[in-house]
Amino acid sequence: MVECPTPRALTANEIHRIVADYRQAAINAMEAGFDGVEIHAANGYLLDQFLRSTSNYRTDRYGGSIENRVRLLAEVAQTVCDAIGAERVGVRLAPFITARGMNCPEIIDAILLAAEKLDALGVVYLHLSEADWDDAPQVSETFRRQLRQVYGGTVIVAGRYDKTKAEAILRNVYADLVAFGRPFIANPDFPARLEQDWPLADFDPTTLFGGRETGYSDYPPYRQS
Repeated sequence: MVECPTPRALTANEIHRIVADYRQAAINAMEAGFDGVEIHAANGYLLDQFLRSTSNYRTDRYGGSIENRVRLLAEVAQTVCDAIGAERVGVRLAPFITARGMNCPEIIDAILLAAEKLDALGVVYLHLSEADWDDAPQVSETFRRQLRQVYGGTVIVAGRYDKTKAEAILRNVYADLVAFGRPFIANPDFPARLEQDWPLADFDPTTLFGGRETGYSDYPPYRQS
């Protein structure tokens, strides 16, 4: 880890150029053969920084009130939907992530307002990045119900789910899909293991970033003894 400089606030012209960059990136993705794009507005990245009072200290039309803090995400989503069609656009949000100074007391209200605006645009899905570390904040049922009230599209959740938790959230209709990430690293046949209730293998964390050829592609499928 190295010390990072304190970022300066973007100028209004720079914000306009960034919105245009998102549009061009979406067009590039379609030309490259993608089925759609997911706008990353979670986990402390740029759009998430604008959503949170803990990082957004602006006093212009992009800061201050919740409405203003949601504005950049709304503008990015609008221009991307206009460019490639809302049916090809999803948005990732992080309602209960608190790491790295992200614990904004108004983030739930901001995300619910953003979800309402994204629903009006016809964005096809919201992908919720849920806290997945030990003792992480739990996503409340109140928030899940509120989200369903303001957003009518597909809701995807991700964050240390197992089969039991996934089935429960689907059964309660709090989500339409559950995404899995880490289990796929050591379980190339992960869907079959869920379906058959086979045990899951653990991945070796020392092989996740860089290193030699070991890891990722050399985990074997499950074999019944």
